[in-house]
Formats: sequence, C-alpha cells, structure tokens
Amino acid sequence: MSNFFVKRRLLLLLLSLILLVTTMGITLKDRPLPTWPERFVRDSLAFAQSIIYKPAFAVAGFFESIGDIYQVYEENKALKQNLQQFAQVTADLNELKLENQELRAMLEAKESKLSDYKLRMAEVVARSPDRWNHTLIIDKGSKDGMSPNMAVITPEGYIGRIQSVSHFSAQVELVTDIERGNHIGAIIQGNERIYGVVEGYDPKNNLLVMRKIPMQSEIEPKQLVITSGLGGTIPKGLVLGEIVSVRTDDQFLTKDAYIRPSANLNRLEKVFVVERSFIAPTDIPAAPLPGIRGANQQPGLETSASDDTRGTGE
Repeated sequence: MSNFFVKRRLLLLLLSLILLVTTMGITLKDRPLPTWPERFVRDSLAFAQSIIYKPAFAVAGFFESIGDIYQVYEENKALKQNLQQFAQVTADLNELKLENQELRAMLEAKESKLSDYKLRMAEVVARSPDRWNHTLIIDKGSKDGMSPNMAVITPEGYIGRIQSVSHFSAQVELVTDIERGNHIGAIIQGNERIYGVVEGYDPKNNLLVMRKIPMQSEIEPKQLVITSGLGGTIPKGLVLGEIVSVRTDDQFLTKDAYIRPSANLNRLEKVFVVERSFIAPTDIPAAPLPGIRGANQQPGLETSASDDTRGTGE
C-alpha cells in the first residue's frame, strides 16, 4: 500500500515536470497574444508594481530633492565666500590705486613745484571729529626736524602750519582755523599782483576770506591766490585757492574776496612739511609815488598786512 502511494507521488511529480517544461516551451515563443494565465499574471504584477512604484518613486524623489537642495546650499555658501573675498580684493585694489595716485602726485610736487624748499612727507594719524576744521596730528615730530610754524601742504596747495611739536608727532593748525589768529599774507595773481590778508573762514560754504583788498582793485572769479611770504615763515608761492566772489566790506573801505581752497581739506592722509630756515621778507610793496595809484601800491596796505601777520609768525 505504501509503495502504491510512493509510485503515485512520483508519477504526479513527473507529470508536473512534463507540464512545466511544456508550458515553458510554449511561453518562450514569440506570440502576439499570450495565454490567459500569462495575461492574468502580468496584469496582477503590473497592478502591484504600480501601487508600490509610485510611492517609492515619490520617496526617492523627495530624498533626491533634499540632496539637491543641500548641494545648492553648499554651492551658494561657497559662492558667497568667494564674493566676499572678491569684494575685499576689489577694495584693497582701489585703496592701492588711490595710494599710488597720491604718492605719484606728491612725488611730482616734490620734484617740480617746490624744488627750492626741502619737503618732508608725513602721514595724518589722528583727526578729531569735533575739531575737524581746526587741527590734525601727523607722525613726524622733533626727532624728524619738525618745529612750530612750518608750513604744511599737499600737492594741491597749502593746508596749514605746525602749531606744536612732540618728540614723535606734531599738531597741525589748519588754514580753516584762521579765525583764531592764523592770518596769512596772500597775493591775488593777475595782470598785477594784489596784496591782502586771509583772515577769515566761511564754514557754511567752505571758503576762505581775504580782506584788506583796495577798493579800486579789479578782481575776477577763478583768479589764483598764493601766499605772499611776507611773514618770513610761510614760503611764498604756495597755492591757497581761487577766487569765487568779491564783496565790499562793512565799512566800504576795502574789498573782501572769497576763496575756494585748492586742497581737499576733508580728505587728508599724506602731507608735506616745508622745511626752510627763516628768511627776512624782502618782497614788500613799495610806497606809492605821488600821483600814481595802483592796487598793489596803496597807503597803509603794507602796514596792515605786516601787522596782521607779525603777531602770528606769518
């Protein structure tokens, strides 16, 4: 009885193998219309795959998007760092260009404009905001040969004079602090030299005021104004600025000329200190001859200019 069941099982297994091989042989052939079991299996698998594939694809896309966002974030961060470095490099380059231009201008001024004077370059190291138009500090002192009343200039023109000196630094009194007694003998250049005294400053319009100009003097805008050197301390020929306008003074005795400074007093970084020994003033207007009138030969003008400059060292 047991042998019968064993043989029956072997027979069923053999028939199953024959059926499987036959089915495989049939399904391996290229057929335009598969059998219904194949269609059933294919459709079932396709339906199951569609249910699983869409969520899996969405999850995979989500994590892929997160990876892309992180990569974009890192690239953006790197680009920002490079942009900051580029901005710093650009700023450094602009500073070097400006410094190069300043040094070139100062070198040209030292070689050409003031060859008769010894110039010593100094750097502005301090400037108080509350005394912006009054004083500044330079990095040269008595050890460098600095002394009070030395003129301080830029390649554009005169800016002031040394007021006090320390061992390693000096305080410069600016030309805009002129109301405190820093009067300057000046000359208006033209067909004839017109003498006067710069003894005022208009902070609202940033203009120097030159007074004691004879009434008959003919002055036009854009005429150049230079130092006269009559005080013996400030050299002659340093550019102060150019005429902007002319008015009659309150007493209607002389004229006042308003001068725009040639030097940019708001941006002072490097300056020149003019070193020279004291030279007695020799270029003094001659006394007027009887019957002859001239803008630079007015009675009392020499006394006024020298009086205003004698007490200030200029």
